[in-house]
Amino acid sequence: MSDDDLDVLALLHDPVRRSLYEAVAGRGGEVGRAEAAEAAGVSRTLAGHHLDRLVEAGLLESGFRAPERKGPGSGRPAKVYRRAAGELSVSLPPREYATLGAVLAEVVEELGAEERAEAAARRAGERLGRRGAPPAGPTPSDGDPAEAVLRERGYEPYAEDGRLRMRNCPFHALAMEQPLLVCSMNLALCQGLLAGLGDDPDRARLDPRPGECCVTLSKTNGD
Repeated sequence: MSDDDLDVLALLHDPVRRSLYEAVAGRGGEVGRAEAAEAAGVSRTLAGHHLDRLVEAGLLESGFRAPERKGPGSGRPAKVYRRAAGELSVSLPPREYATLGAVLAEVVEELGAEERAEAAARRAGERLGRRGAPPAGPTPSDGDPAEAVLRERGYEPYAEDGRLRMRNCPFHALAMEQPLLVCSMNLALCQGLLAGLGDDPDRARLDPRPGECCVTLSKTNGD
């Protein structure tokens, strides 16, 4: 972690900038100034100023969306924003968990211990599920305990076409180096999480999409 990283993350201490960042990141795609301003409850001009500051800091990326109409009178391309592809991590004092994780992933591959790694991931998921299970009694009809736990773990779940997708892969850096191993362990972790919650592990399956987590969940059992 560098002082520059701290300076960048300090920008999000401002409530307006944080709201704008969350509005853009939560969409998982391109967001215009007007859309972001409405979500944050501020003027378009103020939103543009703060959005550009977030771009300068590397938290967002910007581009232009061509107008729907073509030809004379169609107007200029609209400026749009999306979450930056890079990632920041803050730890005091500095830690290097990602480096050790990469080493362990390489050892697993060299030993051919993928099945044992998946089993360990499934057990870890079950522990997370047991800790995140709702108290005994009726569960609210609109609540999904698995979605709540996944949100707490940084997966950023969202509903689409009857499934629960995740915009963020918490293991992105390792997945880029060891995609087969990390994705299979991630699937086992999510299946274990469901089992620990008393849910159906088969709700989780691999359904990779560029820029998102490789695992998706059916919204209800049997979907």
